[in-house]
Amino acid sequence: MVTTTIRVSAKTHSLIHELADIAGVPMQQIVEEAVEAYRRQQILLATNAAYAKLQTDAEAWSELENERAEWDATLEDGLERV
Repeated sequence: MVTTTIRVSAKTHSLIHELADIAGVPMQQIVEEAVEAYRRQQILLATNAAYAKLQTDAEAWSELENERAEWDATLEDGLERV
């Protein structure tokens, strides 16, 4: 694994250190997990924004609803649950 150095404020460094101590993990893991959580949050925000925009187009929203209805029909396809 390649590592590098990033600059953070003294306050941020202190918070990362505190979180690492509480969790009993390296500071690097705290930063990695925080960045991953932020990345996922941004994906959800972008998805929500895209759906909000889609809802403003009545025709496109209707098409999506129709497609969802078609997929819902597959839930009762007669297969047994495993």
